[in-house]
Amino acid sequence: MTFKGQFNKKYKQPLNKANGLNDIARLTKIKKSILQKVYNRGVGAHKSSPSSIRSKSGEKRPSGFSPSNRMTKEQWGIARVYGFVMGNKKQIGKGQPDRDLYALT
Repeated sequence: MTFKGQFNKKYKQPLNKANGLNDIARLTKIKKSILQKVYNRGVGAHKSSPSSIRSKSGEKRPSGFSPSNRMTKEQWGIARVYGFVMGNKKQIGKGQPDRDLYALT
């Protein structure tokens, strides 16, 4: 299950519901300003490392995907937010990119 699915299940939202930063902040009690920084980092990662971006169906390919089949920068940013609030160890673990922001929650 995706972090979005886990989030929606935990917070009793419809499984496919798209939540904005305001909704996520309200439900998790994490400051929106922190979530905005996580989102911005996701958008920045999308721009700086296009080969790491998954396809719209969630696949990852070492050589990357064509731009039309990749997640958009906005999708990548909000996916990073969902991972952050759900405790993705690849984001918030020791030495990981969002650990500094997670410490503020």
